[in-house]
Parts: sequence; C-alpha cells; structure tokens
Amino acid sequence: MKALHFGAGNIGRGFIGALLSRAGYEVCFVDVVSELVDEINRRQEYTVEIADAGNEQIHVSGVRAINGQDANAVVAEMLDANLVTTAVGPNVLKLIAPTIAKGLAERVNKNVQPLNIIACENAIGGSSMLKEYVYQHLSEADQRKVDELVGFPNAAVDRIVPLQKHEDKLRVAVEPFFEWVVERANMVGEVPPIEGVDYVPNLEPYIERKLYTVNTGHATAAYLGYYFGYKAIAAALRDEFIQNTTKQALMETSHLLTTKYHFSSEQQERYIEKIMNRFSNPYLSDVVTRIGRSPIRKLGPNDRLVGPAVQLLNLGVTPEHLCIGIAAAFQFNYEYDEEAVQIQKDIKEKGLAETIALYTGIGSDSPLFSLIMEKVKMLNALRADRSKYMK
Repeated sequence: MKALHFGAGNIGRGFIGALLSRAGYEVCFVDVVSELVDEINRRQEYTVEIADAGNEQIHVSGVRAINGQDANAVVAEMLDANLVTTAVGPNVLKLIAPTIAKGLAERVNKNVQPLNIIACENAIGGSSMLKEYVYQHLSEADQRKVDELVGFPNAAVDRIVPLQKHEDKLRVAVEPFFEWVVERANMVGEVPPIEGVDYVPNLEPYIERKLYTVNTGHATAAYLGYYFGYKAIAAALRDEFIQNTTKQALMETSHLLTTKYHFSSEQQERYIEKIMNRFSNPYLSDVVTRIGRSPIRKLGPNDRLVGPAVQLLNLGVTPEHLCIGIAAAFQFNYEYDEEAVQIQKDIKEKGLAETIALYTGIGSDSPLFSLIMEKVKMLNALRADRSKYMK
C-alpha cells in the first residue's frame, strides 16, 4: 500500500506520516523544500520523539519524497496511490489543488480503484475545501469520473507539534496525545486500515469540539501570553490571569458544545482538563508567536474565537472570556507575521473599531462589538498596572 502525503514538515513527519508508516503504508512525501526532500530520500528514515518523561523514540522507515514543484512526478505517484493525505496548512490547499487535479484527471482514465483524499488541516471541512479547489481545475467530464472514484472525507486532527530545531534535520518531537477522526460518509471503497484513526458517521461534533476547545484555548493563551510578554505557552499558563481566562473561555465553549451536540458536562470537563494539561506540558517548548500566527484567519467569523462567541450570544450567553481572547488577538503586533502586520496597519489607518468589524464580521450594533472594545481597554489597564508593579 502506498500513501502520498503532501507536506513533509513537522506535522507531516511527526503525526500523519508516522501513523501511516506504522499502519504499513509506503509513505511518499510531497514538499517544495528541496533540502528536506533530498534528506528524506538520502536516509529514507527518521526519528519521532515523544515529548514526555518517558522520551520514547519511534523509528519511522521506508519513506521517500518528491518535490511538489515537479508536477509530473506527483502525477505519476498519484496513479497508483492507495491514499492521499495533506498537512500543508489551510491556505496552501489551493496551491496544491492544480497538481492534484492533474493527477486525478489522468488517474481516473487509467485506474478505476477507489481513492480517498484526506486533508488533515486545522480547518473545518478541509477536505471539502480541497475538493472545491481541485474541481476548479477539472473538466465536467473528469469531475463526473472523480465523483464516482474519489472521496474527499473531512477529518479532525489534533496533536501538538511545536516549532523546533534539531541537529538532525528530520527528527521531530511531538506530544504523546493525538486524535485523528475521519468522516465515514464521504469515503469511497474500503476504509483505509490505519491504527489510531477513528471513523465516525458525523464529523461535525468532533471538528467543533477540537476547534472550539484545543484551538480556542491555544489561541487565547498565546495572544494573552504575547500581550503580557511571555515567550512560551507553558510559561504563559503559569500566569494566574492567563490560566483563568483560558480555562473560563473553554468553559464558555463547553456550554456551546454540550448544548449543540449533547456531550455530557462531565465528559467535556475532563476534555478541558486534559487540554489544559497538554498546553502546560513542560516537555513542549511551544512559543506564543507560533501559536498566534495568522491572526486574520484565526479571527475569522467562523473560526476558533469569534465563531463560538457569536453562537453563544445567540443562545443568550455573554462570552466574556472569549472576548478577552479576541481583544488580545488585535494586540498581536508580532512584526514577523504578515497577517499581524496587516492588522496593525489597518488599526493605525482605519481605527480599532473598523478593523474589528472588518476581520470578525461583527457589526458595531452587536453587543459583542462593545464587549470586545471594553476588553481591549481592560487589557490595556491591566498591563499598565503590571508595568507599575514591576517598576
């Protein structure tokens, strides 16, 4: 069995690629970083380190790679692949779609074996998003053939893989916990035999639980951590205010999730506790600037902060702590993040109020809008008080 995986970065190697290899797949990575591709091909193996007290070392072997800029090579690999996966980031899906479309157009005319393409991204409906991009590059005739032979099942994935540097270019450290849930309904053919993957009839509850717990909590802690001068997530969460705000934000999203999907309160409380412990893992030196990157996407109307806040307001619940996280996100002025720079530019030119409305979709007549503005002032005052204390 062969799996073609787009994205040979830390998540690709440390999570998806490692699980596929363990399941018996020959893993062929696709990446545009020539140095990385060459190193994988030279060694055809790498080590995954489990970041906990046990420090387990997992040996991944029998892997190879091709350069994603060589469309013909990617197409050739797609012709007989048994599974295609991605871990490239939601914004990159549209960039790999033309090559995938080219591969599918050739495959469906030569190989009638079913194929599933699973986008393992931090986004709701990642595979559906990829399918939409791919179909833009297919003729109507090829679209009909792809409809019959290719599935794009959505997935929810969860594993903390921090930014890291090792002398060994392929070595990657990951947290012990992982979750990979795939929606069965949109699959074609047999279910891929991958140990550790859960196949469920309806993915939406799991996607939103992950997005509105793991991603919401991570973003809240990261933006507050950055605002108050912390570099690492674990250090930020030792700050009583940040820890309490993050946990209370998750209690707010917990109310939403238990209302919408009938997760039990006890089940969700245990999940939150597990998430908070994961964030505080001293063996994961994750930095707030990495977790906070791409704030425009993370402040989107349906994403991890604004999405649950709007839904809670519709339920008659005031999301006080989520709004603190949103307010902190607008103060994320990290100069090496293009989206952060753009937000700060807009604040300077258009004002904070107009910028909030622009990126969140929250109108000035919404109670949320006033609450976010109020939390910005609160954070400014709190930081000023801390500065006086430090002096």
